[in-house]
Amino acid sequence: MRKFFLCLSLLFLAIILPAQESSSIHIRLVTFRSNLTYMIGEDTQAYTAIRTLQPFSINKFETTYSLWYQVRTTAERLGYNFQNPGQGGSLGKRGALPTEENAAQPVTMINWYDAIVWCNALSEIRGRVPCYTYNGEILRDSSDTAACDLCECNWESDGYRLPSEAEWEYAARREKTGFQRGDLISGQISDDPEEGLLYAWTAENANATRNVGTAGVPFDPNVIALPSTGNANSAGLYDMSGNVMEFCWDWFEDYTDENVHGPQMGFERVSRGGSWSAYTLFLYCGDRYSYDPNECYNYMGFRICCTAK
Repeated sequence: MRKFFLCLSLLFLAIILPAQESSSIHIRLVTFRSNLTYMIGEDTQAYTAIRTLQPFSINKFETTYSLWYQVRTTAERLGYNFQNPGQGGSLGKRGALPTEENAAQPVTMINWYDAIVWCNALSEIRGRVPCYTYNGEILRDSSDTAACDLCECNWESDGYRLPSEAEWEYAARREKTGFQRGDLISGQISDDPEEGLLYAWTAENANATRNVGTAGVPFDPNVIALPSTGNANSAGLYDMSGNVMEFCWDWFEDYTDENVHGPQMGFERVSRGGSWSAYTLFLYCGDRYSYDPNECYNYMGFRICCTAK
């Protein structure tokens, strides 16, 4: 019965969203399987640590509003609950049907709790094993913040999840033969600050979010720039710096060799990458922010990740 209900829900979404592009194109994973050891915080932080990662995949794009909307509305029909419905980019209307203008904008106005529960929903809908559980139960309610704060992540699961902070920085800095410096915008090669603007939507070249994967494309309000038409970093990932800040799994703490996924408890979760907003000007690969997991803003979003099998 549940599978039948899920099929009906997906059919309903296909009917009400005929004009927008398929959200499936907004999931394009890049997988890292080799050269998985590096120094986190190098060139930017007073404290660093060696990190050796297990193979993982991370999405080329920040999570788009059309993808968020389709998964959220399907999940709610399956018993999931979200504190915040999200919106399309920094200027969208909360919970509204995606439009041609904002379908490929990053989802914003969600908090960390919403993001991890949504990842569980995406995993279930796509037949994967959800990563986030509390007392053995799959998290399906982002308003149950106590359970979310105390939840565990199954790093061996094939389900979708937030990247760890170490995975995020690795993906931001990885080059074909090594790693770029941590004190540069992701994708930037030289020290020329103007070059960084070719890889990131920042407060210097944008006054709002832009479609994912379009950094470096001259902005024209009369033209809808398509994902992947901008500049990616050396690993083929878009917007690792700028556009929206991105949630990571870890509680915020100084790096040590032992806390490879952050401490077990804390007060604020790590966010990375900076954004278009003047409130988040630190855009370098090694720059860190931390926020209460209840906070949500129109410059915060996330991208999905999973352990590679």
